[in-house]
Amino acid sequence: MIELALQRLPAKGRVAARWLRQPTARWARIPMGVLLVAGSAFALLPVFGVWMLPVGLLLLAEDLPPLRRLSYRLLRWVERRRPHWLGLAPPPKG
Repeated sequence: MIELALQRLPAKGRVAARWLRQPTARWARIPMGVLLVAGSAFALLPVFGVWMLPVGLLLLAEDLPPLRRLSYRLLRWVERRRPHWLGLAPPPKG
């Protein structure tokens, strides 16, 4: 499921995301995740935003088992309820 989500990213983002998912990138993944979660508190500023919270939590989920389980449950929900987000089905008409 994560690979399906990664395929939806632009090429440069896909390369960076795959690098961050490698076990050797833990030294970069944890501080980046913490900074993104902390930066989401400044969502009123132009560069920062609420988008930083889920991205930071997903980065931290690679190393924290409770967050990993939660992220997999969320991805399974997306796969069932919103398959077009992952490119599994055409977008709904409406």
